[in-house]
Amino acid sequence: MIMVSRALSAGTWVGDPVHSDISFKVRHMGVGRVRGRFTLASAVLTVGESDGEGAGQVAARIDSASVHTGNDQRDQHIRSADFLDVEKHPHIEFTSTEVRGFDGETFTLVGELTLHGVTRTVELAAEFLGVVDDPSGAKRTGFSATTTISRAAFGIDIQLGFGAGNVVVADTIEIAIEIEFTAAEPDPR
Repeated sequence: MIMVSRALSAGTWVGDPVHSDISFKVRHMGVGRVRGRFTLASAVLTVGESDGEGAGQVAARIDSASVHTGNDQRDQHIRSADFLDVEKHPHIEFTSTEVRGFDGETFTLVGELTLHGVTRTVELAAEFLGVVDDPSGAKRTGFSATTTISRAAFGIDIQLGFGAGNVVVADTIEIAIEIEFTAAEPDPR
């Protein structure tokens, strides 16, 4: 039986792309939702010695071209200059600046999101899922987070319309993150 702890030790934790998921959904033609995901390129969680609101910081990077919606034609359009413009903006990056209201499980993670070359402050509703020694002996921790952003606020303001006042792709994007980290091995020097 694997025992999950709530004690997150100080140090550096490295994102595990294989066991992480960055997904999004957006309204399509007002009556449906298109879902997609990105692959985590890298993430580092640094945990300080103190508990509470100033205890940690996270930095994450996603390759913009990794977008996958299950439709190659749509994925190519999202990668184009109409949306992500991956030629000019190959990465999506997030760096946390503040943790608010940590109660041992839930908290608000505030940080700077850079998307399409534009940086905006975002707030994520986050949950600490615990710490475990995995079967390989590594320490592993996990977090969930959600947020909603306006694509226009990041300079992605293409207006694809149909009919009288209808839009093909809504401005509001819902983002959900499931991320696992493993403790970095200490430097043997």
